[in-house]
Amino acid sequence: MGNDLFIWFIFLWTILLITLVSIGGYFMFRKFLKKLPKEDGKSILDWQDHYIQETLHLWSERDKAFLNELVEPVPEIFRDVAKGKIAGKIGEYALEENADRMTEELIIKGYIAATPKRDHKFLVKKLREKKVDISQYESYFQQ
Repeated sequence: MGNDLFIWFIFLWTILLITLVSIGGYFMFRKFLKKLPKEDGKSILDWQDHYIQETLHLWSERDKAFLNELVEPVPEIFRDVAKGKIAGKIGEYALEENADRMTEELIIKGYIAATPKRDHKFLVKKLREKKVDISQYESYFQQ
């Protein structure tokens, strides 16, 4: 009887460890793929960092607070990664438009482009809470 319980414990423990290692490996592999250089010699993460550094001076404290409010629904463990990805996309748009400062439109447009469609409902909910008219951003949601 005791031997059977121990065997089941070892079996379940093995399944749990394999599952956790697989999940961790999946996320590590995704990070590895983002670090691989593309045709231009820079990786996705290199470009993201470049856009952030080039536009860092455009961010006011109010803009940073607005971005922080928008990413509140993201689980805390992923929030920094999400903010980096979103800020990189916002920076890319700011450079394309030769912006002299960050605007609410740039921040929302970058957020929409940087996040998967399934997460847009959280953005819409947050914008409605902040009394932001989302009708002007409908075209960005369709892209």
